[in-house]
Amino acid sequence: MNRQLLLDVLPATAPTLQNYIAGPNGEALAAARALAPGRAVYLWGAAGCGRSHLLRGLAAVPGAMYIDAAQGAQALRQLAGADSAAAMPTVVAIDDVHRMDDARQAGLFALYNRWRECAATSRAFALAVAGDRAPLSMPLREDLRTRLGWDLVFRLEPLSDADKRAALAAQAAERGLQLAPEVIQWMLTHRERDIRKLAALLDALDRYSLATGRPITIPLLRAMLADPDTQTP
Repeated sequence: MNRQLLLDVLPATAPTLQNYIAGPNGEALAAARALAPGRAVYLWGAAGCGRSHLLRGLAAVPGAMYIDAAQGAQALRQLAGADSAAAMPTVVAIDDVHRMDDARQAGLFALYNRWRECAATSRAFALAVAGDRAPLSMPLREDLRTRLGWDLVFRLEPLSDADKRAALAAQAAERGLQLAPEVIQWMLTHRERDIRKLAALLDALDRYSLATGRPITIPLLRAMLADPDTQTP
């Protein structure tokens, strides 16, 4: 197997509630873990705060569904208009609502109404929604903005450098990597501090270490970033 093929061997770690580094967002994580049918939560914050990770973690259980706003119009309509006897997901997680066009907003509005109608019945489901700003500041139709705040609302704060170090160390441990603290510190000092990009960089470094047969060190990290055959964030 050549090096380029080796670089594609290992998949990125899937986001779960277990591998979410909460940092200052412990209350939001606890609410996500406790989210029961009939309850809803709206998570908001700037890019990189972890809102998509939480939604994907909620949708990682059997019977749950994750919907990206960029492709969710048909799925939202189907869920909102499903026959009352039809099986609904236990959790519906809808991401990036600030990107929704009129058709998607209409679908989400109808789904919120169905969620409320079913909340106290055996057909209840949990609804988790995320966007980049507070409900009343969202660029959405007025009746949908108010529904975003119907139940729980949490603002997600960005991770501190200490939280990011913990997140990268945890990700490395999940992949069975021996990652020295100085490697993590170099990544934080010399690369963008967006945790998603740092996690992608660690994934690439893992692949590069496997492809070259060399342990992960700062010289290896520098070599990977300088290698024209690798694509890094």
